Amino acid sequence: MRHNPAMSQWSYAEIQRTLEGAHCLTGPAEAHGTLAGSLCTTVGYRLEDWLGEILPEARVSLMPPRELSDLFGETAGSLAGSEMALELMLPEDDRPLGERAEALGAWCQGFLYGLGSSPISDFERLPGPVGEVVRDLVQITQVGVEPDEADEAGESAYAELVEFVRVGAQLVFEELTPYREPPPPSCAGVLH
Repeated sequence: MRHNPAMSQWSYAEIQRTLEGAHCLTGPAEAHGTLAGSLCTTVGYRLEDWLGEILPEARVSLMPPRELSDLFGETAGSLAGSEMALELMLPEDDRPLGERAEALGAWCQGFLYGLGSSPISDFERLPGPVGEVVRDLVQITQVGVEPDEADEAGESAYAELVEFVRVGAQLVFEELTPYREPPPPSCAGVLH
């Protein structure tokens, strides 16, 4: 698995520097997971909403860094597109497996936070596989790598988990489409 330049023109390290410079409350993986989870559940979720979740209050009113604005737009576009093109913001493949696995767990934690910030109260009762995906993501937040697992089998398992999370997040987005639809116009005040 390598960084997909089609997903973002910004690398994990570049986003990390941007977030650190903005005194972000989370790392890039968790911040991106929060964004993806929130986009799955919230009608009209905006860049300002996301920044309000991840930046200290005093920093939200500042002009958002271009990197974060781009990442927001790219993520929203990839989730809404028909190509299942969502790519997770994770460290590049040259980073140690343990670091990448920890970031994957943080991404899932952020995604679950984003889902939990919605008006939907019980994901277990939603139609389709949403509840199962959510339960699996909870388990993945605990992912870790033992020193003796940092081999080819460990790399393969990590790649499979990343793909599972990527597809699962896309599936949750698609399954929750009816919950993001704007409510029908009110009939109040209509004369017959």
